[in-house]
Amino acid sequence: MSSKYLLTCSNVEKKYISGSEKLEVLQNITFSASNGEKIIITGESGSGKSTLLNLIGGLDKVTSGSINVSGFAVSELPEDELTQYRRNIIGYIFQFHYLLRDFTAAENVMLPAFIGGIKKKDAERKAEELLKQVGLEDRADHYPFELSGGERQRVAVARALINEPEVILADEPTGNLDESNSRVIEDMLFQLVDDLGKTLILVTHDMGIVKKGHRHLQLEKGKITEG
Repeated sequence: MSSKYLLTCSNVEKKYISGSEKLEVLQNITFSASNGEKIIITGESGSGKSTLLNLIGGLDKVTSGSINVSGFAVSELPEDELTQYRRNIIGYIFQFHYLLRDFTAAENVMLPAFIGGIKKKDAERKAEELLKQVGLEDRADHYPFELSGGERQRVAVARALINEPEVILADEPTGNLDESNSRVIEDMLFQLVDDLGKTLILVTHDMGIVKKGHRHLQLEKGKITEG
């Protein structure tokens, strides 16, 4: 595939083998994403959506095929380079926020940058700017238990952006929210992705999100089709 693409998945397969049993989760997955492109992936539960994101994010290994993101051959990276890749190239937003309960909103956002070697003062400044972008500048010193579900997910979005990743992987980012909060988070996420020029790969059950992307891919029994 052409190098003009930021992300390419080529003939990706993922199988789990237990004894004599073999489960084929993904079969011959091939697609590309350009810089700044928003791709929405839908499919029934068990179709392999989260598995695909985990492979792109370097959280799991392909059985065969290849994934290349921003020059990184993800499936071939040694562990130290994989850690660097996950920290600097990928921003991950999960269905559940996974905020650290004993850290404030600002501390949760700044932590990945601080761990990545950015000076504490600079990490704090970046966290402050991102919390302002997600409309939570007045909640920076609040702990997760003091925030609503929608606010906690906004913090998670800010945290995913702190290291200025090239690709945002969003796994059902509004799955735990009510309709009203879901739409607020969706609008905010897509606006931020546009403003910052990020590539977004988002998986969801919510067909209402599909129209907000540049392209819709559907997973059916581990195989991908254009939506």
